[in-house]
Amino acid sequence: MRVFLVRHAEAVPGEPDELRRLTTAGRDAARALGERLAAEHPTAVVSSPLLRARETADLIAHACKLDATTDDNLAPGATIDALRAATTDKGGIVIAVGHQPDCSEIVFALTERDVSFPPAGVAELAL
Repeated sequence: MRVFLVRHAEAVPGEPDELRRLTTAGRDAARALGERLAAEHPTAVVSSPLLRARETADLIAHACKLDATTDDNLAPGATIDALRAATTDKGGIVIAVGHQPDCSEIVFALTERDVSFPPAGVAELAL
């Protein structure tokens, strides 16, 4: 399975953390990323339940003509096992939207590559 691991796009600061929305620039970045990832013909888009990740996933899914789903496995603190659980039975090409530092830690654990994830950053992985 191919997984495109995405860090949510830029969000406004504030509390409560789980209700932070995307900024205008974050929405634009998520749309652009969705257009780029649509060319990969993903079979599913799955997201952390936090609002900024859900908004990112919804914009990506819209560009890919899919519906995004949420999975608590992708909430802050996600691990490789959590990513596997969230993407199992979702088809051959899955976009998973999560958080930092989880995204970098998962990529490093799988590939030993030290990857920086800016907002709306993405890395392709084989699971």
